[in-house]
Amino acid sequence: MTAVTTYAQAGPGRRAVRRFAATRVGDWLFANVLRRLDGPVYRLTSGRHTAANLLSGLPVVHLTTTGARTGRQRTVPVLGLPTPAGLAVIASNFGRPRQPGWYHNLRAHPGAAVTVRGAVSRVHATEATGEVRDRVWRAALEVFPGWASYERRAAGREITVFLLRPEDGARPARRPVAAGVGGPAGVP
Repeated sequence: MTAVTTYAQAGPGRRAVRRFAATRVGDWLFANVLRRLDGPVYRLTSGRHTAANLLSGLPVVHLTTTGARTGRQRTVPVLGLPTPAGLAVIASNFGRPRQPGWYHNLRAHPGAAVTVRGAVSRVHATEATGEVRDRVWRAALEVFPGWASYERRAAGREITVFLLRPEDGARPARRPVAAGVGGPAGVP
C-alpha cells in the first residue's frame, strides 16, 4: 500500500473534500452517490482508484466479506489504514446509529479478503480494543478528522476498529475473489 497522506499533508482541495465528507450533506453524497461511481472508476483504473479516493486522496481498499446471514460474498470500499498492528478498517457507517453490514459479516466470519491497488490478499479480522484501538483511532483521525464528527453522530455507539492481518500461510490471490462492488459503503 502506498503512503497515507494525513489531513495536514493533503492539498487544499483534498482537505476541503475531507471536511465536506464529514458533514451530513457530504456523508449523504459519499454514501449514496459517490459509492455508485466507485465500481466504474475502480474498473476503469484497473483497481487502482475509486471516485472517493481520487477526490479525497484517502486510502480506499476493497473488503470482501462473507454475509453473516446469507453466506454470500460482499465487497465494499472502505478506508484502509496501514498500522504496525495490521491494516485498520473503521466501521463508522458515516456516523449512523447502526453498524455497517460488513461489521456484522466480519464478526460472524472473520476470514475475508482485501484488495489494495488491484492485489488481493486473504486476511483475518480482529476487533481492536483498549490501547491498540485508541492508538489506531488517534492515527486514523490524523488522516480523516471527520471520524470525530461521525463518532458524535453515532448515537453513543463506539465506532469499531478492525485490524486485518494476513491469514497464516495465505498467499495473495491473483484476481479478485468477488465480482463488483455492492452493499453499504464504509467510505469514509
